Amino acid sequence: MKNMERWYISVIGGSRCTAADYGLAEEIGSLIAQAGATLVCGGLSGVMEAASRGAKEAGGTTIGVLPGHDRSLVNPYIDYVLTTGMGHARNLIIASSGDAVIAVGGTFGTLSEIGLAAKIGKPVVIVSGWRLQNDEEAEGVWYASSPDEAMELIKEALSRRASEAAAGESPSRSSPPGSFRPSGDQT
Repeated sequence: MKNMERWYISVIGGSRCTAADYGLAEEIGSLIAQAGATLVCGGLSGVMEAASRGAKEAGGTTIGVLPGHDRSLVNPYIDYVLTTGMGHARNLIIASSGDAVIAVGGTFGTLSEIGLAAKIGKPVVIVSGWRLQNDEEAEGVWYASSPDEAMELIKEALSRRASEAAAGESPSRSSPPGSFRPSGDQT
């Protein structure tokens, strides 16, 4: 993957996770770094640590947005630490800082980040965990079955948005490009 150097991708998920989710997050972090994008996360343990570890081991750059004021709580794979003192309210910072968001597992904090990211128009790809359903589908939220597919979907969404912006069009949220599957189409 190329041409992602200017992009920031937020990886969200729980501070406690299964071994399978840890492995998925670590691979996603590696793919983000290989693509030349910067990884943004909550900076703590679990999915956040795994994604950061994958990115660092692949030579990438990582940013951790902490809920408190204590930098010593950051995982060892974070390059730049932002303390907020905001607790869970930092979820908006994480969702807003990425050009796109990838979710791996998680609980209600992750769900809030998914909702915030979708609300502000960021593409969201869920690799494992939450499944959203409503009468009108979950606009701007898609599902991937693997880290590779998640990165392809993110790359496609961000490339499409860049093309639309260059053409003076409003970025689309609900009409999925190429292989995107709106949440209601997942089987």
